[in-house]
Amino acid sequence: MNVLITGGTGYIGSHTCVQLIEAGHTPVIIDNLCNSKASVLKRIEQITGHRPVFYPGDVRDAVLLDKIFNQHKIDAVIHFAALKAVGESVSKPLEYYDNNIHGSLVLVEAMRRAGVKNFIFSSSATVYGEQPITPYAETMPTGRPSSPYGNSKLMIEQCLQDLQKAEPEWSISLLRYFNPVGAHPSGLMGEDPQGIPNNLMPFIAQVAVGRRDHLSIFGNDYPTPDGTCVRDYIHVVDVADGHIAALNKLTHHAGTHIYNLGAGFGYSVLDVVNSFSKACGKPVTYQFAPRRDGDLASYWADPNKAANELNWRVKLNLDDMCADTWRWQQANPQGYPDESSNH
Repeated sequence: MNVLITGGTGYIGSHTCVQLIEAGHTPVIIDNLCNSKASVLKRIEQITGHRPVFYPGDVRDAVLLDKIFNQHKIDAVIHFAALKAVGESVSKPLEYYDNNIHGSLVLVEAMRRAGVKNFIFSSSATVYGEQPITPYAETMPTGRPSSPYGNSKLMIEQCLQDLQKAEPEWSISLLRYFNPVGAHPSGLMGEDPQGIPNNLMPFIAQVAVGRRDHLSIFGNDYPTPDGTCVRDYIHVVDVADGHIAALNKLTHHAGTHIYNLGAGFGYSVLDVVNSFSKACGKPVTYQFAPRRDGDLASYWADPNKAANELNWRVKLNLDDMCADTWRWQQANPQGYPDESSNH
């Protein structure tokens, strides 16, 4: 299948492109490079032997989208393009709503003009808000997300569900990720946050490689086995494979299909620190800091629906996630090279 990947040079998008190529599909990428670098295309080519067609541009550019749909016989769209920093979304809500919600609507309208009805949306476990019980199952009512980022994901889900009800021939998958981490096992691709990392694993990796002097662990008095927050971490290659599984089902089943992509159990912050110390062969320096507002003590996915309907489950564990992250960070201490220095 020819698959349009929005945000395809980003962290999860680029890993999904690799898995798509290896499964025999042809990705076409659009990305405005606001949170990624074009040099990732070279890495995709090194791993797979195939360099995807790339359009630098924004999903809010309807003219560019029409051009892409006219030039390629696109069978399905996987939509990753979004702003994704929870903290930043609190200070810049309008930018997040414009980029994430408006961008999704412009994209879906372009698909409709082109007659493409297969859509996979990169959603998030944040749509559950704070639930009284874990694990989080797809049958739960969605909650009240604690940030404009989470709200934007939930609103897009609602827009897509309403579209599918109005036009039942659409086939839409909403994939709710828990905590994607790790890197491609080749060490050629990984997470390359711009500025200070928002997420635990890349921050630990930057401490281990010497870019930062210590990790702050926010809160060690939670009601968890070691007092630190527990999350469902999932290897990015497993997440990417979840999209291939959803794509295989999509093309035969109209409707809206919601799936958690998670392991079904949690690891604490200290579990991750200890596993990473083992991977890099030295202790990762950390200090405890006060709790952050809005952090939940623990949550994880109920992954059974994806297992039953998509035949998908995680294959990689925390030690794999840490070893692959360290391999990537060690080989690329400053992340991807800038494209300007790549020629």
